[in-house]
Amino acid sequence: MQRKLVSFDWAMKKILRQKANFVILEGFLSELFKFDLKIEEILESEANQESEDDKFNRVDLLAKDEDGDLILIEVQYDGQQDYFHRMLYGASKLICDYMDKSNEYAKVKKVYSVNIVYFALAKGSDYLYYGKTQFEGLNQQNEIFELSTHQQKQFGIDEVYQIFPEYYVIRVNKFSDIVRNKIDEWIYFLKNESIKDEFKAKGLNEAKEILDVMKLPTKARAIYDRKIENQRYKKSLLSSRSFSYNSKQEQSE
Repeated sequence: MQRKLVSFDWAMKKILRQKANFVILEGFLSELFKFDLKIEEILESEANQESEDDKFNRVDLLAKDEDGDLILIEVQYDGQQDYFHRMLYGASKLICDYMDKSNEYAKVKKVYSVNIVYFALAKGSDYLYYGKTQFEGLNQQNEIFELSTHQQKQFGIDEVYQIFPEYYVIRVNKFSDIVRNKIDEWIYFLKNESIKDEFKAKGLNEAKEILDVMKLPTKARAIYDRKIENQRYKKSLLSSRSFSYNSKQEQSE
């Protein structure tokens, strides 16, 4: 049996910021990154500003893990042509905002940018993408710039790319609902707002209990229902505009 759960963006804004519920985010990120992590705290981010538009267009959440790394999770519903630029800006701004006062370059914060998008972002057939920075030799084929042994010991990392931001993009609407692994279980939830009983990914068991729509307080349930109606209304408007535009194009041909 599948329970109807609140959407992930709503949960990020209203529920997952509470320390008692960090286990849900930790589970999601651990399955995505493929290594375990613990969230130390939720930090201030630009989408903490409440507005009616934010409630169904975009929401973000900024977490710091126990190693001091910054993790920016952003959910975006509306199409945005320059979204890649936005990803770059968001990661770069975090690095500047949280730069150590000593201004030592070695103290630059590590940033993970996790982007959950519900629109047709660029070209590609996959639903899950990962990006990192590495330096390849132009004259020595397949040679990758590597840290020296001294640098590895000094910085506590193995590879150059670990210094730079790492990016994840989940294209939710591209997911076919075919679950192959544990991160797919999470993406199924992101798309369908429900979790199958057989799912075993970290954090999902807690999500089933904490994010159950029926367990929301009466006022919160009414606000959430209105949010869902706003989303449906907006999708209907966009669909109508698209149909009207296509009809006019056909008539002019």
